[in-house]
Order: sequence, then structure tokens, then C-alpha cells
Amino acid sequence: MLYKEATEEKKYWDLWLHSRDTHAGDVLVKKYLPLVQYHVHRIAVGLPRSVSKDDLKSLGMLGLLDALNKFDATRDLKFDTYASFRIRGAILDGLRKEDWLPRGTRERAKKIEMATELLEQEYMRPVTAEEIANHMGLTEEEVCQTVNEHFFANVLSMDEHVNEMDDSEMQGFILKDEKAPNPEELLVKGEQIKELSKVITQLSEKEQLVLSLFYHEELTLTEIGEIMGLSTSRISQIHSKALFKLKNILEKQL
Repeated sequence: MLYKEATEEKKYWDLWLHSRDTHAGDVLVKKYLPLVQYHVHRIAVGLPRSVSKDDLKSLGMLGLLDALNKFDATRDLKFDTYASFRIRGAILDGLRKEDWLPRGTRERAKKIEMATELLEQEYMRPVTAEEIANHMGLTEEEVCQTVNEHFFANVLSMDEHVNEMDDSEMQGFILKDEKAPNPEELLVKGEQIKELSKVITQLSEKEQLVLSLFYHEELTLTEIGEIMGLSTSRISQIHSKALFKLKNILEKQL
């Protein structure tokens, strides 16, 4: 059965790569559509509820089509890997252009940062999301969500230079990263992982489990909820609270 499926897929790839057969292209799009849905779900976790998943899916589809059109089968690179890079890049690029983070959220994030500094000077210790929320008259969920959204926006800005590369540069970057990692970068990354591992142990067992299942096992929030016997919204709250704690701890260490 698997052999038959592999043979069928190869046939469609041959038709697409050699003659741009539209039917073969449609078949391949349907086959790799789960990749789009996967990246939409993961990116949506850090975005405001006002951002439509349908819009993210549309951006992701553009990335998938771009990957199909530009994929070079002669290179030592799996299509899944190449398409994932293109899909995620298309979604993030679209978010950057639209400036999805509302002005009100940016302003609230600044107020939260100011309140955090004020309370930490007063208490002489790191403060919790609950303490900040009480000080500002917000809910704990609003504080965590705002911090996470603002943090994600900063990640978009830092990631921008990768998406500005042209196609040849991007492919070279991917292959170099996989085949010839820089020893210095590996050393730094190893140290960062050690530090992050220490910080994660300061979280509750439930928060550690959610982060492990989401980032290491790559499960969705709904799947994690089913495993832990909690609602998706509750898992989302735990995820946001854990990221809030990590961000505060790491900022103190830098």
C-alpha cells in the first residue's frame, strides 16, 4: 500500500516538475495542505484573537504554491522541509506587512513594562502576572496575552532579514545550516539551551508539561488538552502564563 502511494506521488511530481501539469499540481497541493494548517495553528497561538486563521491560511497557501513553483528536486533537500520554510515565511511576512499588532496592544505592553519595573523596585523581586494585573486593573490573562503578543511582534522584527533574502540565498542558508553548522554558533546555542533548561525547572510541573508537549512533541493545544483532561482555553492560559514567567526570568538574567 505504501509502495503504491509512493509510486503515485512520484508520478505526480514528475508531471508537475517536467510539464507543470495543473492536475498534478492540485494533487500535490492537497497532499501538503496539512503543512499549512500545522504552521497556521502554531503561529496563531501568539497572535490576538482578532487575527483570522483564514487569513493566515491564505498566506500559508501562497507560501505552499511558491514552494511548489520554486522547488528544485535535484538539490539534497526534502520538499517538506523547503515548503515548511516557505509557508512559515509567507505567513510571518504577511503579518509584518499588515502590522497585525493593534496600537492599543502596543501601548498596553509599554504600560505593563513600566508597571513591572515599578513593582519590582517596590518589592525588590520579580513580580508575577497576577500582581501586575491587580496593579493595572486588568485580568491576569490580559497581561499574559499582551506580553506574549508583544514578544511575538519583536520576534517578527528580528526574523525579518531571513525573509529578505532572495531564493538562491535562502536555499544556500538552509543547506549551510544543515550540512555545515558553525561551531561557534553551536557552542552558543548549547549554552542557551542549558540556561533555558534551568529556567524551565522554575515553572510548575503543569507548565513544564504544556511547553514540552507543544514545543518538543509538537502537539496542538487541543491535543494537549485531551491528554491532560483540560479545555483548550485552559491550556492556552497555562501556555501564556509559562511564557510570561520565562520572559521575565530570562530578561533578569541578560
